[in-house]
Amino acid sequence: MGANHLFDGLLGGRETDSRILLRVPDGDDWSYAELVGLSGRLANLLQAQGVEPGDRVAVQVTKSVQAIALYLATVRAGAVFLPLNTAYTRAEVEYFLEDAEPAMFVCASDRAAEFDGIEARVLTLDGDGGGSLMPAAENMTPDFTNVERAPQDLAAILYTSGTTGLSKGAMLSHDNLLSNALTLVDYWRFTSADVLLHALPIFHTHGLFVATNIILICGGSMIFLARFDLDAMIEQLPRATSLMGVPTFYTRLLADDRFDRELVAHVRLFVSGSAPMLPETHVQFEQATGHRILERYGMTETNMNTSNPYEGERRVGSVGFPLPGVEINITDPESGTTLADGETGMIEVRGPNVFLGYWRKPEKTALELRANGFFITGDMGMIDSDGYVHILGREKDLVISGGYNIYPKQIETEIDALDGVLESAVFGIPDPDLGEAVAAAVVLEDGATLDQEQLNAALKPLLARFKLPRKLVLLDELPRNAMGKVQKNVLRDRYG
Repeated sequence: MGANHLFDGLLGGRETDSRILLRVPDGDDWSYAELVGLSGRLANLLQAQGVEPGDRVAVQVTKSVQAIALYLATVRAGAVFLPLNTAYTRAEVEYFLEDAEPAMFVCASDRAAEFDGIEARVLTLDGDGGGSLMPAAENMTPDFTNVERAPQDLAAILYTSGTTGLSKGAMLSHDNLLSNALTLVDYWRFTSADVLLHALPIFHTHGLFVATNIILICGGSMIFLARFDLDAMIEQLPRATSLMGVPTFYTRLLADDRFDRELVAHVRLFVSGSAPMLPETHVQFEQATGHRILERYGMTETNMNTSNPYEGERRVGSVGFPLPGVEINITDPESGTTLADGETGMIEVRGPNVFLGYWRKPEKTALELRANGFFITGDMGMIDSDGYVHILGREKDLVISGGYNIYPKQIETEIDALDGVLESAVFGIPDPDLGEAVAAAVVLEDGATLDQEQLNAALKPLLARFKLPRKLVLLDELPRNAMGKVQKNVLRDRYG
């Protein structure tokens, strides 16, 4: 046994630290020492349940302190943390479990029956700490000798999807996560005096590997909200020094008369990501608060790549500069040749933040991760004459709604299977609250009928709620180019 790269970097030496780490409104505060102790109990439990180094621990649970402790316990035990969106249906989760083959699956108590018969050991954890996991951990000692893990060892798998609808597990190493968080602590000037208002989910990069890891490293504290709740946000903002959110957070705050300069006088930093922010939101926010939101650019495979500066111009419409140690290359999508500043092309990224590859998909990894270490992001952009990076579009037809990535092919497959449907095309349309909303253009068979309510009623058991179309357009035929490819840009322009 020896050094555990990620845990040592996040919480090494905090076993007796009595400072408050997690402040839970209407709940108990948790010190660093208490969280480390709970993670030790859970790590002992994982070992007792047969979880070995390298095994996957899949988790689909409501946000809670105990869920954070389970993440840390998994790292300490040398296993691989695999968080899943809580909105995923049984059908969606089944693919991830079959692909990752976890040794343990932790889910909410009211969903455990859905997963009878899977090979993984199933335990339960609810948002209030209930379920079978915590009682089992109570009998364990908080003392745990961390399993040795090196910087390049696998720490987490986050599933992302492609336009084909086939989900891919992005493999993130201990150093991918730690190096990126250390860089952001410095770049965004986080210290032990910081209090982060944490209202993000913890099943993806933004809420877990950015927000949480940063606070663990700098020794600050978090006001830990289970979800975005406008009243709770308004109540807690005067106690915070920083907020990380998606554009939807900020549009909803701006729509409330209570949100003004006095309310956020104590806040030093507002960060937005996971989706592009509309220029008018930037302007309205600065007028209302005197603060300029800091936008950054990241993705599942790379964590954070660029950021507008903490000091200096935060340029609206830009995602800032490459982070220290991160290289951004703009290339011709066909040839891969590097383009000059000001030219639009494919954004490629290289650095210690870039993932190891896709789980059990070497062919897909080889297509997107070059031999020279550059990752082909699928995002189109350019670097201006001042060095700011601009995201100008997506090569893929990804829809980003409320910070969630939505891949049209999965939704189209389900719509096309409905009685009376000939074909469909799913695309994103601008939404002032969510950034983008899902729209579906559908061609019906002669005599068939379909309305918005019928469509979503049919899709609800099959897809997470955030993937359900908010707009239905019935067409005689889908617009196509000379090669027969559906022109989603035409749909976006026509119905957006």
